[in-house]
Amino acid sequence: MESSQASIKALVMKIKEEMFSNLDLHSFVSLSAYDTAWLAMIPNPQQLDRPMFKNCLNWVLNNQNGEGFWGESNAEGLPTIDALPATMACMIALKTWNVGDKNIQKGLAFLDANTKVLLQANNHHLSRQFTIVFTAMVELAQSRGLEFHFRDELKRAMSNIFLDKQQILEMEELDQECQHYPPLLSCLEAFPSTYDIDQQAIARHFDGESSFFQSPASIACEFMVTGSQKCMDHLQNLVQRCPNGVPISMYPIDEELIKLCIVNHIQRLGLEEYFSEEIEEILSQVHRSYTKQQSRPTNLDFVPAKLFKDSLAFRLLRMHGYDVTPWSFCWFLLHEDIVNKIEQNLECFTSTMYTVYRATDLMFKGEYEVEDARSLSRTFLEKAIELDTNDDNSIMVPSFQRLIKRELSPPWMARLDHLDHRLWIEENKVSPLWIGNASSYRFSCLHNEKLMQLAVENYELRQSVYRNELEELKRYGRYISKWSKDWGLSDMGFGREKTTYCYFAVAASSSLPHDSLVRLIVAKTAILITVADDFFDMKGDLNELKCLTGAIQRWDGKGLSGHSKIIFDALDELVSNIAAEHLHRQGSDITINLREIWHETFVSWLVESKWSKTGYVPSIDEYLEFGTTSIATHTIVLPASCFLSPSLSDDKLKPVQYETVTMLLMAIARLLNDIQSYKKEIEDGKTNFVLLHLKENPEATMEDSIAYTKAILDEKKKEFLEHVLMDGFNDLPKICKHLHLSCLKVFQMFFNSANLFDSDTELVHDIKKAIYIPLEYQTVKPIKLPEVVHSRPKKENIITSAHFTHTFKCHGRRSIIRKQFTNVVSANMRGRVIIPTKFEPSTNSTDDPLRVQGHSQHKSNTIQTPMAARSHSVESEKHVGYFP
Repeated sequence: MESSQASIKALVMKIKEEMFSNLDLHSFVSLSAYDTAWLAMIPNPQQLDRPMFKNCLNWVLNNQNGEGFWGESNAEGLPTIDALPATMACMIALKTWNVGDKNIQKGLAFLDANTKVLLQANNHHLSRQFTIVFTAMVELAQSRGLEFHFRDELKRAMSNIFLDKQQILEMEELDQECQHYPPLLSCLEAFPSTYDIDQQAIARHFDGESSFFQSPASIACEFMVTGSQKCMDHLQNLVQRCPNGVPISMYPIDEELIKLCIVNHIQRLGLEEYFSEEIEEILSQVHRSYTKQQSRPTNLDFVPAKLFKDSLAFRLLRMHGYDVTPWSFCWFLLHEDIVNKIEQNLECFTSTMYTVYRATDLMFKGEYEVEDARSLSRTFLEKAIELDTNDDNSIMVPSFQRLIKRELSPPWMARLDHLDHRLWIEENKVSPLWIGNASSYRFSCLHNEKLMQLAVENYELRQSVYRNELEELKRYGRYISKWSKDWGLSDMGFGREKTTYCYFAVAASSSLPHDSLVRLIVAKTAILITVADDFFDMKGDLNELKCLTGAIQRWDGKGLSGHSKIIFDALDELVSNIAAEHLHRQGSDITINLREIWHETFVSWLVESKWSKTGYVPSIDEYLEFGTTSIATHTIVLPASCFLSPSLSDDKLKPVQYETVTMLLMAIARLLNDIQSYKKEIEDGKTNFVLLHLKENPEATMEDSIAYTKAILDEKKKEFLEHVLMDGFNDLPKICKHLHLSCLKVFQMFFNSANLFDSDTELVHDIKKAIYIPLEYQTVKPIKLPEVVHSRPKKENIITSAHFTHTFKCHGRRSIIRKQFTNVVSANMRGRVIIPTKFEPSTNSTDDPLRVQGHSQHKSNTIQTPMAARSHSVESEKHVGYFP
């Protein structure tokens, strides 16, 4: 264990140095092969036979995947569907300058072997962006003389994609008034030859450093067509800031968003304890600027990014105690056009709605706008699951549907942190955020090898600690088990042996230190509470129970025997050990305080036992007076809080001085238990809150009483969260309040939709995953594609060159670059859409959907790009660069 801790400490120091010292946030954003390729295509205005950005061309040459594709891989190391247009764009860039012949051949081999597989795998959910960009890259590649040997079985799929593109272009509007996000103008580089765009429409989307939704590819295309100085300045700034490749689909980068995502990622990996100072510094900076910024973005096309950031910031800031208004992310509810945009483009907003929904976990009492945001985002997420939007163009993380389902049920309050950390480690191999032009916006830091190694080692260290502590508990509880066996109590269903359950609950619900005494105190206390409560409920007669309660009051076990004697002796040992340890560590004796808490708890059990044995039915107020005590959450969290750092002060252990947050915890736990136990209470002749409400309201049904109880519960949980997270409601140390929250999450987990505490099987798998089963995480390995035997296909199976050169009618000045570049854009939204003749759509599904026609007869009135003055052979897979 010492070696593990030393390894973890060394990793933490390296990560702090790499990620938080001299932080270059642009280095955390994954690079875009697609956008980099577009910059590589731009000719130098002074030397038209050379690229303007030779570093981008060299990046394309040196960053082809070993299997022949460019672009990112998914969680399994397989190319995403976005690798298709990215690979084509990179090959076009190389072909433009007559370099990288071997790269091009490998790319063609990859497309030949994998296009069908990737299209079929995503057949039912190709995004509109992919459809437009993919078809454009096919046409542009052909115009450059790149012949794709697509096989017969691909014909139908290709025909359908071109048909889809035609429908999209016929139905949608160009500018931002359209219903879809992002508008078609953001794919400027992918417009077909029949389109004509008014330059004024383009100018409306160029605002300072932002253009075309921050798409480098679109800006590169606009520059090559118009020679715009604004475009040149923007591109030069981009390449200067990011000399080794273009960030995925977005520039300039929102640095605050990167910082928030880093904090979120570290927390979800379970590593916050190692980076608390760095996290606090980041959140403090974000909060200062967060309170000054406008809520609604001025440009609706930036809604996904803005709403994603605002909801993420709200959750992180509120979780760390910052005062932040819900309207900082609920602003979208006030704008019907935004809500409609989200609903109509759900595949582009799924990750944003996921983040909005998570923000609403931290809802305080009276925040009705957060309730509305939660309801709406939940509805959208449920629709997203139904629509099967789990594709590489719209997901936030791998297996996104599984993460959404886990977020929706069970809710955050009913999930234990340790298992959530495990899920995030195992699922988070790559992490896109929202849709871009041809690929999603990803953060490379979220798959930082050292960070993931730290997360794995930390989780495994915790598992080893938990295994050792659980064994200690089992040794501690031997005489309880022996007592239960010797007296035959196990066969009677009395004295539930819940050592493992109790320890699992406290260990998995919080991130206490590795050597925490607190876990053992909480677990031992919970074990004894379970046994003693069962004794009062099931076994002891009133005389026995009165004697035991009297002995607790005197703290003298003389005269006790049997079960009562065993319970008292176990409790005496526990209290004595806790008090002695506190005296040693803190220098004060809390023996009396601990005895008073336990006495109060035993009295409540005795009162409830008298009610059930005598048939007395209390009022609701009378029931709550004792029921909130008998649930014994205060008996668990308050003594344990004395050993936290900073610790709970001794005076907070006195019943008359319990803080509101403690009393709320007691009430919430009682109501959670009562909702799931009313059937059993009826059988046992006992009562609880649900049954008492039903009795006092004869006109109500059982469903009405449950709904009434849940409504009270919901309001108390909101109030409880505010007391836990915000300052000013009590003077408990923050760590003590968070232990209260962990305790509530345990009760919510046990009684969320059933009584899992009484089940012998429901939690077994979770316990194994938390303590015993190793993580299922490994570094992504490169894929091995099937070997493909290349032979020249018959002529009718070759997709020949249908030139994608066309006229771009602009009303601004024309650059010499335009005269030297094969234009790949054009527009007039109301122009006629033409499917290339070789993709003639089938009107009968039984017919061959594709019939190869002759070359396109459309003629271009633009000048073809002259190839570079010199050509080079490729001698190796890596290149220093062709243009000095």
